[in-house]
Amino acid sequence: MSLVSIIIPYSNKKKYLKKTLNSVFAQTYKNFEVLFIYDDPDKSDYQLFKKYLSKPKVKVFYNKKNLGAGLSRNKGLKYAKGKYIAFLDSDDLWKRNKLKKQLKFMTENKIGASHTSYEIIDKFGKKIGQRNAKEYLDYSNLLPSCDIGLSTVIIEKKILKNFKFPSTKTKEDYILWLNLTKKKYNFYGYQNSLTKWRKLDNSLSSSTYQKLVDGFKVYNKYLKLNLIISFIYLIRLSINFLLKD
Repeated sequence: MSLVSIIIPYSNKKKYLKKTLNSVFAQTYKNFEVLFIYDDPDKSDYQLFKKYLSKPKVKVFYNKKNLGAGLSRNKGLKYAKGKYIAFLDSDDLWKRNKLKKQLKFMTENKIGASHTSYEIIDKFGKKIGQRNAKEYLDYSNLLPSCDIGLSTVIIEKKILKNFKFPSTKTKEDYILWLNLTKKKYNFYGYQNSLTKWRKLDNSLSSSTYQKLVDGFKVYNKYLKLNLIISFIYLIRLSINFLLKD
């Protein structure tokens, strides 16, 4: 069995972290390591999760200052030893057979990058929606809409050798997916729901203004599209987001 490196950035989400970590250690696929990136100078939460973070499979890295989720994941990538990289946010959940089923899908189909369908849950863990994975995503069909849930992704580490998350406050994952698909590292979707994404009203990702700012940066700053084209894609991205909600 190939080693999977699971990268989890953490910053002040103690209410959900135990359930997140429990979902990792309950995996039926056991050959994994956890790279836990503590993205908070205040380390007071550590004692609450010491039982989990002191396990042999877990490596904890501390940021001297808050770097944000994207740069924290980059630190995890630097130290990851696995053939595969799996991303998980500290308030999301995996189903018990997530790694086993998705890795089987990838190996049987010789796939380097995959994502899955996922459930949307509220702050209480109640299911409030569902997003179905698109079977194939390349640059052209990913450009107008971010259709990949970060906590569903598993990708071969060698693919990420020359790629990093940017430092934006939101959409850092979307920028990475676009950069990957632009270089023909396309994503294949596993149709079963293997992840639960927690939608929080007070989360950074719920800031409409920040989404618009970072959405424009996606197209203009990172993809180097001109102003008019960037605004057109920003409008399409916003419409697609509203249709999903």
